[in-house]
Amino acid sequence: MVPNISIASVIELAADRLASTGSGRLEAELLLSFLLEVERSSLHAWPERELTSVQWSRFEQLLQRRAKGEPLAYIRGRQEFWSFDLRVTEATLIPRPETEQLVEESLKRMASEQPLKIADLGTGSGAIALAIGSERPRAQVIGTDISAAALAVARENGRCLGLENVTFRRGDWFTPLGGERFHLLVSNPPYIAEGDPHLTQGGLEFEPDTALIAGDKGLGAIRHIATGAREHLVEGGWLLLEHGYDQGPSLLELLTTLGYRQVVDFCDLAGVPRVVVGQWRPC
Repeated sequence: MVPNISIASVIELAADRLASTGSGRLEAELLLSFLLEVERSSLHAWPERELTSVQWSRFEQLLQRRAKGEPLAYIRGRQEFWSFDLRVTEATLIPRPETEQLVEESLKRMASEQPLKIADLGTGSGAIALAIGSERPRAQVIGTDISAAALAVARENGRCLGLENVTFRRGDWFTPLGGERFHLLVSNPPYIAEGDPHLTQGGLEFEPDTALIAGDKGLGAIRHIATGAREHLVEGGWLLLEHGYDQGPSLLELLTTLGYRQVVDFCDLAGVPRVVVGQWRPC
């Protein structure tokens, strides 16, 4: 490709190359704005601007990575979630729009004026903890994760957002919480079974296995959290868990058997069962 090609032409060429993604033009514009460190709007404002040969070479590298299936979020190092533009790396799960349902159901169970204690188990990039903390500034929110690399990303996101009521601790699930009890425990744990064909689709092969795959046909982590949460919830506290599209009935039965009350499975905006909720009220 010759140097000094216009932005408009670059977008057309890149959109064709990325057509298989289903949103080629959008992705082309996002990659180009990332490369040039400008807003997408400036691409349309100055379509005649020309790329240098060096810029084109770098853009080619980005296109090749995306064409091989690497998620756009990892290439750009950013992902939108809630009202944020969060940093993400290969050490963290990419926050997805359906997980916002988990945040929304959490907020419904938290009065804004109350100084509640919340824990986000397996926080990854910190997306859930930071979203809740931003909406409930009087709450104390703790995010836990076993991955030091993931926590470094979460802490960076927290610093950038200036949310002093959100902190992060390293450890496996409940371990960093000690004997503390919380008004709400929330988690988007790994819930895909090992060998599931979805693991080789949609860029999931680039995301950390520890954030995706769980034993016991995908229910291992969920079962561990639901069981252990009873020792870390105040009476009347809530447990909220994101889950796979076909796991709802199993989780409704699990939480009910474990003694949770008001057990309900909520659908995301696509109408897919996504978030199971239960209240802990021991007999």
